[in-house]
Amino acid sequence: MQKWTQDLLISYPDLSDCAADIEQAYRIMAEQFHKGHKLLVCGNGGSAADCEHIVGELMKSFTMRRAIPESLKIGLQSESDGSYIAEHLQQALPAISLVSQSGLYTAFSNDVQPDLVFAQQVYGYGQPGDMLLGLSTSGNSRNVVYACEVAKALGLHTIGLTGKQGGQMARYCDAVVRVPYESTAQVQERHLPIYHAFCLALEEEFFG
Repeated sequence: MQKWTQDLLISYPDLSDCAADIEQAYRIMAEQFHKGHKLLVCGNGGSAADCEHIVGELMKSFTMRRAIPESLKIGLQSESDGSYIAEHLQQALPAISLVSQSGLYTAFSNDVQPDLVFAQQVYGYGQPGDMLLGLSTSGNSRNVVYACEVAKALGLHTIGLTGKQGGQMARYCDAVVRVPYESTAQVQERHLPIYHAFCLALEEEFFG
């Protein structure tokens, strides 16, 4: 991760104070992915779009080829379309965006409580050792904070991407990256290169 952090700081020197936290967050993700655990991601608005972006980079190739293992290719050969599937299937790091479940989201919001919809999914998906990555420019988004609370209670590792103050979410995070801005646009503009660095480093770690 140090290489990717250094590259990040060349383009964004204003993130130099975040370097140690970025590397701590990466270590959590790499260690838990190595143990076979998954990543859950949540956020609102622009951060919800970031959640989808992160999952897209982890669940398929980003910059490297991710050919599936030979053992799986051999297993697929007996199927009529096995060669086609084996040629195009890619290895993935298991990640789920909690903003994508529109049916559950609307049902739970209507029938129960809208600010607990991420927490409900953490409860449903999460297993001890899994990870929750919460994105909130203020660190005070209630649905993200509640998701972090439930994650901690269930034994998940919690990581936060926030703005300068960290907000309420910081108290529930094992690692929190506070970018040194308070305006929503400036915070989100710094979150993107940070999670790109995570995804690049993870891809190199697992598929390089």
